[in-house]
Amino acid sequence: MATLVFSAIGSLLGGPFGGALGAFAGRQIDALLFAPPAREGPRLAELTLSASSYGLAVPRQHGRVRTGGQVIWATDLIEAKNRQGNGKGRPATVTYSYSASFAVALSSRPIEGIGRIWADGKLLRGAAGDLKVGGTMRVHAGHCDQPADPLLAAAEGGQCPAHRGLAYVVFEDLQLAEYGNRIPALSFEVFADAAPLSLQSMLDPVIPDCDAEVVLNGLDGLTIEGSAADLLALLDPLFPLDCDACDAQLTVRPERNQTAPVPLPEPAIASSSDDFGSKAGFARNRALGSEPPLSVLRHYDPDRDYQPGVQRASGPPAPGQPRVLELPATIAAAAARRLVDAAARQHAWARHTLAWRVTQLDPAIRPGTIVTLPDEAGQWRVKAWEWRTEGVEFKLERIAPAAPDPSGASDPGRVGSDPDLPPVPSRLVAFELPWDGNPATPLPQLYAATAGGPGWTGASLLVDQGDGAWLPLGTSGRSGAVLGTTLDALAAASPLLFDRAGSVTVTLVDPAATLGNATLRQLAQGANKALIGNELVQFAMADPLGAQQWRLTGLLRGRGGTEAAISAHLAGEPFVLLDSPLSQLDPAVLGPAEQAVVGALGLGDPVPATSTFRLAGIGWRPLSPVHGEAVALPGGGLDLRWTRRARGGWHWEDGVDLQLNEQREAYAVEFGMPDGSPLARWDCNAPQLALTASEWSALAAAAPSGVFAVRQVGDRAVSLPLVIAPV
Repeated sequence: MATLVFSAIGSLLGGPFGGALGAFAGRQIDALLFAPPAREGPRLAELTLSASSYGLAVPRQHGRVRTGGQVIWATDLIEAKNRQGNGKGRPATVTYSYSASFAVALSSRPIEGIGRIWADGKLLRGAAGDLKVGGTMRVHAGHCDQPADPLLAAAEGGQCPAHRGLAYVVFEDLQLAEYGNRIPALSFEVFADAAPLSLQSMLDPVIPDCDAEVVLNGLDGLTIEGSAADLLALLDPLFPLDCDACDAQLTVRPERNQTAPVPLPEPAIASSSDDFGSKAGFARNRALGSEPPLSVLRHYDPDRDYQPGVQRASGPPAPGQPRVLELPATIAAAAARRLVDAAARQHAWARHTLAWRVTQLDPAIRPGTIVTLPDEAGQWRVKAWEWRTEGVEFKLERIAPAAPDPSGASDPGRVGSDPDLPPVPSRLVAFELPWDGNPATPLPQLYAATAGGPGWTGASLLVDQGDGAWLPLGTSGRSGAVLGTTLDALAAASPLLFDRAGSVTVTLVDPAATLGNATLRQLAQGANKALIGNELVQFAMADPLGAQQWRLTGLLRGRGGTEAAISAHLAGEPFVLLDSPLSQLDPAVLGPAEQAVVGALGLGDPVPATSTFRLAGIGWRPLSPVHGEAVALPGGGLDLRWTRRARGGWHWEDGVDLQLNEQREAYAVEFGMPDGSPLARWDCNAPQLALTASEWSALAAAAPSGVFAVRQVGDRAVSLPLVIAPV
């Protein structure tokens, strides 16, 4: 913009030659106004990630930092194949999973430990040391006596080094399904030194015989890749240092390291008029400075998972583009604000300089010494001195007076990171559901309901067929079922009526799980179906009580032929909402459900959570008959009658008799004491049994309190008994 303006003005006043001069002046102004910000230090990456390039240096880590590291060893991807299914009516499915083992170098000096780990931006390892996916991890701190890693030694044999002096991490069989079946881009939270950091520990490995006891207040961590000179130049804008090499030992100290300033004498007057301040002995100067003041500090913010943060110095902005320092250090937002404010203030006050002449040099005064002057306010620092004919001339720079902390905000902001939740144990309930009456539905219908609290990420499902060996069944998935435990015993009620008085309180496993209400029409369509103990129920109302507790009321009882469990409830029974995500199991792998034990093994399970099958065999078992009665016949005989029920016939919609869903209609009738062996048995092919007077009198004499038990005989099982007590 200034180029166009000055070129037009120059052409108007001086013709072509004036236009050229004006354009030249305008370009100089544009260069000052619109030049890119002056940057110092290595450019910060948004998030430093792991690499594997040959020849890259492994940095030295100090304090706590987040670093990507270098992959120094890796295996090929390891493929695992799991074949499931191929049972009756089910096609075989083959699933593949991949894992890898690799090592990542983190620091070329020893460290104290590893904190969190991120993989592709997602949390891989929590602060408590728990991996969020399957696999194991070992940390080698980089001490001079560390042994070789056993996995690397086994793979490489005698050619495997121990990498002493190098801190590195070894992952063994890390599961890669979450990361696209590849080794993800990693970054590590490294703890190397306790705060506050000291410059001495940073210079000891590279500069022998150096005294640098300088505390770097505000720095929680620092990554160093270059030389000692690069390190000192990087820290100098924020931590002004005095380097003294006049003695046998190099000494590095902060600028304000004196207990008290040294007073200078009155200025000496020079006899030559060409010398500065010939009549006063001193000269003032207030220069603009050769470079703009430091006004922007970019750093890694620990409150934002070490993502880059920016803090700006308070006060009006300086002309031109701001000077930016990119420091690969971990600094909290408030500390970064104090550091950049102090650097900007010191730069502003350092523009005030004095040339001061004395006639005698004090041996205690060296470059960097803080002095006071007669009749001059504040303290001054000696930047340089020179012997002259007229005396010793000092170049002095004004020191910024102490100031309170900046009043501006230094909020680091928020970061959208994954919650670091510890792994929790798995909860498991295995059960079989009744047949739904659809001929296309394969039987048996075996399910596993798995869940956990916050931090649960799913589990591997296993089965023990009775021989103690665990066989894989697949995985549960991350979405857990709605599981809980009853706090009280569900009272008995009629399976034929809507239970308005009964209630049960359940405590859910997951605090995020909820239960909803349902209308009578929705209940008739199968809503809110749940398993409580061994009974299938439906509930109309679910009232939250707090603390993950819910009270269920408006109940339909004994659904699906489970009315035998209505009067057998206890407190502490499992609760499963059947509308929630369930894992269907393969009967061909399970074997007989009555003998199988299902296990769930997640990241928080030291041993598998186990469950036997509830309602085992209910899919094949016919429903017990109902409406039993014993009618005395004339002459002393007895007539038994009952009504059959059809397996899978849950809806009687058209008023006609339902299909039996068995190959034949058959019943087994027994007579005896309720708790003893039967005295007689009959096989019937109709829902009726007639006894003659002699038969019944003999039975009544043998067991006066005896009862009849009627079971329907199905294709693969018999029903639970219907008990008929003769009058």
